[in-house]
Amino acid sequence: MQWNLEQIRLFVGVVEGQSFSAAARRLQRAQSAVSSGIALLEADLGVRLFERSSGRQPRLSEAGAALLEEARAVLQQCERLEGRAMGLARGEEARLRLAQDEAMPYQPVLASLEALARAFPLLEVQLASGAQGDVARKLLERRADLGLLFHHEQMPQALERQRLGTIEMVTVCGAGHALARQAYADRRELARHRQLLMAPQDSHYPGGEQISPLVWRADSFYAMAELLLRGLGWAWLPRHVAQYPTYQGQLVELRSDWTPPALVVELVCRRDEALGPAANWLASSLAEHLQHIG
Repeated sequence: MQWNLEQIRLFVGVVEGQSFSAAARRLQRAQSAVSSGIALLEADLGVRLFERSSGRQPRLSEAGAALLEEARAVLQQCERLEGRAMGLARGEEARLRLAQDEAMPYQPVLASLEALARAFPLLEVQLASGAQGDVARKLLERRADLGLLFHHEQMPQALERQRLGTIEMVTVCGAGHALARQAYADRRELARHRQLLMAPQDSHYPGGEQISPLVWRADSFYAMAELLLRGLGWAWLPRHVAQYPTYQGQLVELRSDWTPPALVVELVCRRDEALGPAANWLASSLAEHLQHIG
């Protein structure tokens, strides 16, 4: 088959213009060139695209109707190819990989990604979520370009971070836990019950202070919440995790004499790699959406 893109444009142009003459004017071609191009396309494809009749408007044949959307898809793919090439020529990334802590508030992130899709419609985006430590590891191993995580002291020197906002921590237990029946639980009372903490022990996350002699550890705030649902202890959780719709009515926020400092949300990237236009744009959008979550 020797058909070409110009013939495909003529075919779609005739259909959309509802006449050979309208397609010729729109595509700035002679009408004879349009007719000739369609005839050559039909010969190359081995089918008639239009019914030959005495009517003024061309009428698609059964084969033409079947191939029309395929032809439009070819032209759309060409537009994407040209747009991607132009973006690469301007220095835009072909792909952007964002890694985030799984407990990150999802609404600000989704709002930023939705806006990114409008600003960079041809950009390929890969979103990865993981438990504590996974985000920094992906950046170090060059499997992510940007990372969203909660601040902790042991940040590798190869990574650069920017503070975006804070998230309030709350003291929580399951609705069936003994603490849930108390109006107030001070540190002494909390110490009488199993405490759930983030792992590992040297993570230095806010809320990492052990005040109970009996401790269980997990690497995920959501895993901790699932343990709380089963009455296995109490914990400090980010407020948005404790208020996740699935947990409504099943987790109880406790009044206590102390709660840990707020979690600090940070945007992280490698020091030795410059961010492209899309990554910089997303970083600014995330900063805007996340700075009001505290």
